[in-house]
Amino acid sequence: MKTLYRASRIRTSSRPAEGEWLLVDDRHVERVGTGSPPGADRTVDLPGAVVVPGFVDAHVHLTGITLSMIGIPIERARSGDELLGLVAEEVSHGPTKVLAHGFDESRWDDPALPTLADLDTAFPMPVVLIRADGHLALVNTPLLEQSGALELEGVERDERDRPTGVVRREANRAAQQWFHRALSDHELRELQLQATGLAASRGITCVHEMAIPASHGWREVEVLLEHRSQLPCDVVVYVADTDIPAVLDLGLETIGGDLSLDGSIGARTAALSEPYAGGKEGDRGVLYEDDDELAQFLHNAHMAGLQTAMHVIGDAAIEQAVATWERVFQSLDSRRRRHFRARRHRLEHFELPSTGQIERAAVLGLAISAQPAFDAVWGQPGRLYAQRLGEARAAAMNPFATIVSRGLTLGAGSDAPITELDPMLGLWALENHHDASQRTSREEAFHLSTVGGATLAHLEEKKGRLEPGAHADFAAYEQDPLAVEDPRGLRPILTVSRGREVFAR
Repeated sequence: MKTLYRASRIRTSSRPAEGEWLLVDDRHVERVGTGSPPGADRTVDLPGAVVVPGFVDAHVHLTGITLSMIGIPIERARSGDELLGLVAEEVSHGPTKVLAHGFDESRWDDPALPTLADLDTAFPMPVVLIRADGHLALVNTPLLEQSGALELEGVERDERDRPTGVVRREANRAAQQWFHRALSDHELRELQLQATGLAASRGITCVHEMAIPASHGWREVEVLLEHRSQLPCDVVVYVADTDIPAVLDLGLETIGGDLSLDGSIGARTAALSEPYAGGKEGDRGVLYEDDDELAQFLHNAHMAGLQTAMHVIGDAAIEQAVATWERVFQSLDSRRRRHFRARRHRLEHFELPSTGQIERAAVLGLAISAQPAFDAVWGQPGRLYAQRLGEARAAAMNPFATIVSRGLTLGAGSDAPITELDPMLGLWALENHHDASQRTSREEAFHLSTVGGATLAHLEEKKGRLEPGAHADFAAYEQDPLAVEDPRGLRPILTVSRGREVFAR
């Protein structure tokens, strides 16, 4: 079946650069043109609208998006007492367990977190309250005991060796997994459906799901793969695990994603070469992986034909990733070296790289998956990054323009629910970087948010552009996303994913 879409302006990101109509043959673009349109089985008129290629969000967590959207809005808290009050309101409805995501004490006047005693007094049932970055959580004693987290690495303890209620690393993952394991297959499907529906309503036609079995369980991945063809947008799946046979058995060509070499700056677990500002003496965060074990995993994954991706935020974690890939590359014979760049092994976040690390990553042909909204939310002067690192180090973070100028493939994502699932916020953040020298034009920002994300997943021949043979992935807007003064808040009137009209208003 052929459908003709007519609009005031169709931006293709290809040649011709613009058109007035778009002919879709089933799931693919057949032609874009001007003047008299061809015949079609169906015509959709979009008078005054501007059509653009669908956005590709290169880093999301689908079930987390919906749980945050329907859960307790603890991101609104501006103090520890407000945080407890928001959760207490939910507890008054009688839940048997509580999980909430999104608090950010860096925005509070007093960043002191509630204590374990505060949590135990307020909540008799198991409670886990996850920090905005996901790398730290507050839990009470019932949660610690029932999840098995109490005996795991990452339970913060006071000077008398008593838990404080703060968990990181393995204990944090166990606390979250305990909650997620209780979700039924039906609940998982609904959570994933709602998240991809939200993506479609934002003009997003493809997302890269970063599944984390250590905190969400393997069943979440299996359920997603069972029904992803029916979801409103395409889903590329990355699994944060080193079990190569298990990933191959799932039929995937990718591995890693949010496989963490370090943590986050907010949780003080991102691995740094110099200590955090205002923290304990010598506190440089944590490297989660052993060098030799990481090298063995990356070598085996590459030899198995998999594209890998790893979470790296601090400069010490970036160094581990780049140095390990250099080591793996040197172990390959000349034939396999020639094809190494084509794999586009990914580094997620890549927030605090040095100039030398950027250059070495470029030599290897590594690809970068960045989250521009991180800079908008935490990177401006005086905000979280400056609080944790000091103004000088924070000023050097997220050097998007430098990464592009050195020839690396760069794609943009949100890390939703860490930041909002909204490509318009990403466009604005790229244009308004805290460092004027690292800002991009709107056109460059749009490219990173469409073609860039598609390229990260080896989909550049099918997504990011409206040209013959490409997937019919596009969104129509009443205002031009590439020309409106401030794109924030702009929403599509129609989203089409692989020829399916998945959102309309």
